[in-house]
Amino acid sequence: MHILTSVLVFLHIIGASLIIGLWVAHFRTPKVLPGQFHASLLMLVTGLILVGIAEMSGGVNHIKIAVKILLALGIAIAAFIGQRKHKAGEPISTGLAHAVGGLAVINVAVATIWH
Repeated sequence: MHILTSVLVFLHIIGASLIIGLWVAHFRTPKVLPGQFHASLLMLVTGLILVGIAEMSGGVNHIKIAVKILLALGIAIAAFIGQRKHKAGEPISTGLAHAVGGLAVINVAVATIWH
């Protein structure tokens, strides 16, 4: 079980890194790329599995998990909207692009600072 948890945490961190990295790479000309949407799904799915594993082995902070799930859903929804606009060639608002990256940074902050 420890190996599975480690692999899931690794994939969860890779998802966050992709979202934030692509956001920083396109900071001057804000874009939401399909990779950010796929990375947000990776974060959401691995996070939910990790919560399930944590629930089996002991208690978790349900308020923290609820906040992280809401942030992850916000990232996924914003990334979905942004990548659809990117694929259609429509302009993407700066706020939408920065919402994807900013929410990912906040999600990482909640994960690391809130104990």
